[in-house]
Amino acid sequence: MEKREKFASRLGFILISAGCAIGLGDVWRFPYITGQYGGGIFVLIYLVFIFMLGLPIITMELAVGRASQKSIATSFNVLEKKGHKWHWMGYAGMLGNYILMMFYTTVAGWMLGYFFKFATGRFVGASTEQIGAIFEGLIGNPLEMTLWMAITTVVCFGICSMGLQEGVEKVTKVLMVLLLILIVVLAIKSMTLPNASAGLKFYLLPDVNSIKEHGLWETIFAAMSQAFFTLSIGIGSLAIFGSYLGKDRRLLGESINIAVIDTSISIIAGLIIFPACFAFNVDPGQGPGLIFVTLPNIFNSMSGGRIWGSLFFIFMCFAAYSTVIAVFENIISFAMDLWGWSRKKAAYINMVLLIVLSIPCVLGFNVLSGFQPLGPGTNILDLEDFIISYNLLPLGSLVYLLFCVTRYGWGFENYIKEMNTGEGIKMPRWLRGYLTWILPLIILLVLVQGYINFFG
Repeated sequence: MEKREKFASRLGFILISAGCAIGLGDVWRFPYITGQYGGGIFVLIYLVFIFMLGLPIITMELAVGRASQKSIATSFNVLEKKGHKWHWMGYAGMLGNYILMMFYTTVAGWMLGYFFKFATGRFVGASTEQIGAIFEGLIGNPLEMTLWMAITTVVCFGICSMGLQEGVEKVTKVLMVLLLILIVVLAIKSMTLPNASAGLKFYLLPDVNSIKEHGLWETIFAAMSQAFFTLSIGIGSLAIFGSYLGKDRRLLGESINIAVIDTSISIIAGLIIFPACFAFNVDPGQGPGLIFVTLPNIFNSMSGGRIWGSLFFIFMCFAAYSTVIAVFENIISFAMDLWGWSRKKAAYINMVLLIVLSIPCVLGFNVLSGFQPLGPGTNILDLEDFIISYNLLPLGSLVYLLFCVTRYGWGFENYIKEMNTGEGIKMPRWLRGYLTWILPLIILLVLVQGYINFFG
C-alpha cells in the first residue's frame, strides 16, 4: 500500500475541490437555465439553495473522507458500525464516478474541439447556417468525437498519474488561476458591448413576471436542482479530497470557500453570456445549443472574434478538465484503496477502460442515434445523465446525510466532532434539527419532482 498523500497547501485543496465542483454545470447549464427561468429572480432563489442544500452535503462528504482517510470505495467500511450495510453506498458511488465520466469526457472533448476550430480559423466568415452545420458535423462524426474524447482522457489521467501534489495539485492550481483570469477578461469584454446593459438588467434584476410565466414552484425546483447538480455532490467526488486533508482546519470554513468559488464562477459566466446575447439580439433561453451555436455567432460579429472565441473555449476546456481531473483522481483512488494498486497502474488501466466505456456516448449521436432510451429525441448521453443527475446525486446525498445525522450511521456526534476539529468557523449544533428532519425531505422532494418532470 502506498502511504496516503496529503495536499501541499490549503490553497491547493480549496482550488482542486472548487475545480471539481466547477464544471460544465456552472458555465454551460447555469446560464441557459437562468435564461429559461427569467434571469434575476432565478439567480436569487438559486443562491439561497446553494447554501441551504449544497453546503451541508459538502461538509458531510469532506467529514466522511477526512475521518476515514479513504475514498468512497471504502470510507463507509471504516466508519460504519459492525454488521451495518452503509458500505453498499461505496459501489453506487464508484459506479456514479464512472458513469459521469462516460459522458463528461465527450462534452469536455467538444470544448477542446471547438477551441481548436476557433484557433485555426474554422469559424471566420461563417454564416449562422454554417455555424450550426459545424456543430452538426462534429457530433455526426464518430471518429472526430472519439479523438477529442480520447485526448481528454489520456491528458487528464496522465496528470493524475504524476501524483497528488506533483500532478493533480500543481496542474489544477494553474488551470484554476488561468480560468479565473479568463472568465474576468471575457466578462469585462462582454459587459462593454453595445446594449450590454439590457442583458445585465435581465440577468441581475428580479422580474416577477417570469414567475407568473413558469409558476413559482417550477422556478424554485429548477433552482433547487441546479444547486444540487452544479456541486457534483453525492457520489464522493469531494470526499476524496477530505481524505487528503490534515486536521488543522475546521471543515465548515473550507466548505464555504468551495461553495463561494463555485457560485462566483456561475455568476460571472452569466456576465459573459447575457450581455453578449442582448448585444447581438439572441434569445438567452435557448437551451444547451447556447454554447455551440449561439456564442460562435456572437464571437463572429465581434472585432477580434477569433481570439475571443478561442479564449472562451479554452476557458470552457479548463472548467471541464478541472472536473475530469478531480473525478479521475477519485477513480484512481478506488483501485489504490481496494486492491493496493500503484497510482501509475491504476491510472493506465482506468485510462483504457474509460476510453472504451465512453464510446457508447460518442456513438449515441451518430451510429447509434436510432437508440432512444428515454423516448423520442433522446440519446445515450441523456440516459447516462439521467442516471447521475436524477438518481445517484440526490440518492447519494441522502445517504451521506442520513449516515452523518442518524444513530444508525456514523452519528451526529462523530460528524460534528470531525467538523469542528482544527481552527476556523465552527459548525453550530443547533443545525441538527434542520439536518435531521428538513434537509432529507428537501432532497426527497428534488428526487420525486425530478422524476415527475422527466416522465410527466
